[in-house]
Amino acid sequence: MTLQLTRKHSFDLVYDSQKIFRLVLHAISNPASFVSIKEYADKLYGDAPEFMALAMTLLDNEVSFNTCKDHRLSEEITLLTHAGREGAEHADFIFVRNLSDLKNAIVKAKSGTLADPHKSATFIIRNDGEPVYRLTLSGPGIDGRTAISASQTVKDAIELRDAQNYEYPQGIDLLFISHAGEMFAVPRLTRMEVH
Repeated sequence: MTLQLTRKHSFDLVYDSQKIFRLVLHAISNPASFVSIKEYADKLYGDAPEFMALAMTLLDNEVSFNTCKDHRLSEEITLLTHAGREGAEHADFIFVRNLSDLKNAIVKAKSGTLADPHKSATFIIRNDGEPVYRLTLSGPGIDGRTAISASQTVKDAIELRDAQNYEYPQGIDLLFISHAGEMFAVPRLTRMEVH
């Protein structure tokens, strides 16, 4: 008789999810402020533990998600969260690992309505590029203006979002996460200047 050992995630759905949720709230309340979820993502296996940590924190069977045709990620998220899969135009959360899918997803994403602006999409975008741009951000949660160094991915995502010309207070929120678990947010009302 052969015993087969299986590795189990050590991620705690209650405590670790609460800690990540607080970090997400901090990131959204303080745009361009970096936080790390590495400690919690390291408790998960697979090729995108940082995405899975956010999925297990933000998703349940009452919300929907899209992974831009990333079938492996979609299967893992469904297995661990029981959230429903939807097209980009209906999804509450859109996970983007392949940056070639970003433009199409942003164009299609729901942006809420004037009466219900909160019924919009939140993007979780892989951001492993080198910081090659100096961006100045302004808006709610930022005292005046703040400058950050950002990758091509960050610059492109914000420009694609801004090109949609959403009517206030509609829009989409952007969370950028590296494979190392470093995360920051650019909420819908944050504006960008490139230097």
